Amino acid sequence: GGSMKADDDVAPRKHSDEHARAEVVSEEGCDAVSYVPDVAAHINVPSPAIKQHWKKEQLALKQRLVTADKHEWDLDAASPNYLKLLGGVDISFVPGSAVDACASLVVLEYPSMKVVYTAFEMVKLTAPYISGFLAFREVGFLLGLLNKLKSERSELFPEVIIVDGNGILHPRGFGLASHLGVLADTPTIGVAKKSMLVDGVGKEESQKIFTGKCVEPGSSAELVGNSGVCWGAVVKSPNGCKQPLFVSIGHRVSLATAVRLTVLSCVHRIPEPTRQADLRSREVIRKLLHQR
Repeated sequence: GGSMKADDDVAPRKHSDEHARAEVVSEEGCDAVSYVPDVAAHINVPSPAIKQHWKKEQLALKQRLVTADKHEWDLDAASPNYLKLLGGVDISFVPGSAVDACASLVVLEYPSMKVVYTAFEMVKLTAPYISGFLAFREVGFLLGLLNKLKSERSELFPEVIIVDGNGILHPRGFGLASHLGVLADTPTIGVAKKSMLVDGVGKEESQKIFTGKCVEPGSSAELVGNSGVCWGAVVKSPNGCKQPLFVSIGHRVSLATAVRLTVLSCVHRIPEPTRQADLRSREVIRKLLHQR
């Protein structure tokens, strides 16, 4: 989601930097001439029955969750299986509208972090933001972009995707990153900027762990709940930001690998794949609104 992002996440780079130039490969649904955001529409809060149904769906899909490394790639530069393609997904919201948003998928070359593919789609949200149910608002659109890439440019399909949201760091152990990973059958990592109260570990507790244990840039500490379960980790961005990143297993990736790749993919405060997805989807929205 692009609604509440700290400024340091989206500080635009200098124009000389090629990363900042959006070479848009695909802009389906971005018909600028006719674009008018819907400022009148609102989304109804789902009934308790719908929420019950959502919970059941999360727990059913969770049966397919894999919380260990189950992928071909690795992070050893000398290996023939060294990671090559890293994805990032994000949804940014159109200012003033409760329903209009831009879903984005970017694929970066690893380790150069050069953007090799971007796709955007203007979408109409049908579910409101409810903590613990973000997937029911966003996952369908992100899955659509991934499926399109798989059918049209399969050679650019990312080997692992970083998601702006939580994986198993979630009240039912199945947040957006896990949901997307299971449905796409692809390794995913959840990297969130805000804490979520899970198993007694909330904002204060995680901040305490972060302050006490994450001194060096790039360091991390596990988030262990009251039950003794490890739900994820707080990570100090390599750029030394005082705010933690909340990293969790999405799907088919261990926590150790998730933390390591998060740190390796940070050029700024947040991982470059989600940073680029966010910056570029906001740019698409800006252009659309400007051309009206």
